Amino acid sequence: MSDSPSSHRALADHLRFVRTERNLSLQELAASSGISRATLSRIENAEVSPTAETLGRLACAYAMPLSRLLAPLEPGFPPLIRHDDQSLWRDAGKGFTRRALSPPSGQLSLEMIEGRIEPHQHIAYERPAFPGHEHHLVLLEGMLNLTVDGLGYDLLPGDCVRYRLQGASSFRTAEEGARYIIAMV
Repeated sequence: MSDSPSSHRALADHLRFVRTERNLSLQELAASSGISRATLSRIENAEVSPTAETLGRLACAYAMPLSRLLAPLEPGFPPLIRHDDQSLWRDAGKGFTRRALSPPSGQLSLEMIEGRIEPHQHIAYERPAFPGHEHHLVLLEGMLNLTVDGLGYDLLPGDCVRYRLQGASSFRTAEEGARYIIAMV
């Protein structure tokens, strides 16, 4: 799926739906997520696309995986999903691209994503959407400094780190960008 205006609108509408389904005002969501009410309003009106950190904060506020927030960008549940049909989301400001590799399904627990981060970027998440979320990250290209719960890992191509998210995490690139796959259970 492309990074199109219709996908921005679908995400905005879904984010509004999730908030209203939980009977939260913009002000209440702002208080629980740490995102300003004005920014939330602009996101829900598809005036701006949320950043990776913003989506992380919303996932935490709702205690749901990021993939559920991006659900409207996912097609139905085919067993095979071709590269051109995989959901793609970009945070241009952070030089971050997230591609959903797994055919989407709420029935299956494993999810795989491909991440690409441009050189000299830092993406930080204050906390996981839900504590204990298991990740297996394999670096395919470049170099990546991954920090999970205060422990830092300098990854080179082929390195794999497995962890359960309990607290803050961050992804940092230097002169080289990074391309990786995360399997999440």
